[in-house]
Amino acid sequence: MSAPRTAAAIAGAAAAGFALRSAMGSPLGDGADDLALSDGSRLAQPGSSAFRRQVEMITGSCWRTGNQIDVLHNGDEIFPSMLRAIRGATHSVNFATYVYWAGDIGREFAEACAERARAGVTVRVLLDAVGAQPMDSELLDEMTGAGCDVVWFRPPTKTGFGSNHRTHRKLLVVDGSVGFSGGVGIADEWTGDAQDPDHWRDTHVRVTGPVVRDLLGAYQEHWLETQRELLPVSDVPELEPAGSVTACCLRSSPSLAPTVARTALQALVAGARERVDLTTAYFAPGPGLRRDLVDAASRGVAVRILVPGPHIDKRVVREVGRNSYAELVAGGVQVFEYQRTMLHAKVIAVDGAVSTCGSMNLDPRSFALNDECNLLFDDRSVTGVLHDRFERDLGEARPIDEPRARNAASRIRGTVAGLVRRQL
Repeated sequence: MSAPRTAAAIAGAAAAGFALRSAMGSPLGDGADDLALSDGSRLAQPGSSAFRRQVEMITGSCWRTGNQIDVLHNGDEIFPSMLRAIRGATHSVNFATYVYWAGDIGREFAEACAERARAGVTVRVLLDAVGAQPMDSELLDEMTGAGCDVVWFRPPTKTGFGSNHRTHRKLLVVDGSVGFSGGVGIADEWTGDAQDPDHWRDTHVRVTGPVVRDLLGAYQEHWLETQRELLPVSDVPELEPAGSVTACCLRSSPSLAPTVARTALQALVAGARERVDLTTAYFAPGPGLRRDLVDAASRGVAVRILVPGPHIDKRVVREVGRNSYAELVAGGVQVFEYQRTMLHAKVIAVDGAVSTCGSMNLDPRSFALNDECNLLFDDRSVTGVLHDRFERDLGEARPIDEPRARNAASRIRGTVAGLVRRQL
């Protein structure tokens, strides 16, 4: 596409974004977007008991001890584990996703859910009405025909657009005792091992132990909204300790103020003393987050950010993110672009002590427009695994030592896209 046509297309998207914002409203005000937490005297070091207390104060969530966390990378590890859990269900399957499209993996999930429903297991499937809109109708028919309870989250209204506030949560809880969360969607793009541009890179976690109940609570929140009913108490079993990991569930919904999950994640970055390894699929940081990242680097923290490179499904977000490269690199932040395929993971690992994995990107849509869910781990073993994977991913990345000169079309795209950054 030529530069004039590209600029016209992006300008049209900008106008549409402003129209959407006016019609639907955006809860993210200037003050929220400008939030910075870099006053070190107010922040506890991640991994300390003071940090755990601070997270509880910010989020209202409790830390749960006695969990087992298995980190899963890419479809070859993620999907077999999820499908094995569904196929082994004896009482209930509670499944929610933003993306459910078509293809072989979509059929496998539909068949597994349908088989369990026919066997008498209660199967609930909650689909975002925007993210899962391309789903193959045959898969829906197979699940509903077998007795699965399939519902749509905030479908568009007859008068036009539906709510601009989507559920981006990816949750699977089986028998109330085994949970999954992370970044993966149900589509063939997530299959394989990130071996080429057709197979994406992502991270998910399998969870057992007391924190599974909090994942079920995140699911319950949306089931109550759509169906006006609570999950039965039989879906909430007693959960014995399953491991040694201390974890906390961070869930957020749109708010006029900074969301609790966003504030907790930013406190994690701003409180770092040694290193921050940050992986995100969509990077469109506001001025507050940019200041926190630069301030951490100025304190001697090794701040490294890994974002998608040439393979990205939302190029407009990449252009907005690239607008921040010069400021970040000049401030001592190391930025890398992943080259092998689309990078869709959402992971932060800090100081070898605390880490998080979930659905939240570092962009305004995750910070203010979507419902999100992340798990926070106060555990050196889990955090070490995520640090190690970051190092491995850097082997497939290009460092941005000095932001390259961008051609006219790229500069135009970045400038105009920045006007609608809060809707991305």
